Amino acid sequence: MKYSQIVKPISYIKAHVSEVVRDVTRNQNTMIVTQHGEAKVVIQDIRIFEQTQESMAMLKILAQSKKSQQQGKFKPVTQAFADLSSRIKE
Repeated sequence: MKYSQIVKPISYIKAHVSEVVRDVTRNQNTMIVTQHGEAKVVIQDIRIFEQTQESMAMLKILAQSKKSQQQGKFKPVTQAFADLSSRIKE
């Protein structure tokens, strides 16, 4: 992805909002909006945003799992299933 195509000043966005929305959704890409030469916001296709959020959630789960493992807060699978079975029976 070329920055020359995805970085646009806010004045361009104001003048071409329909075109920008159509381009972002059709191509499922991201656009960086600048104001006074400084990056301020990102316009992103909702499907890409959702994928990013799901990926971040998965990474957080993995990080928490690794931390729990390092702290010794885990049990063998057989024990975990045995504990679940006993809870279900109660």
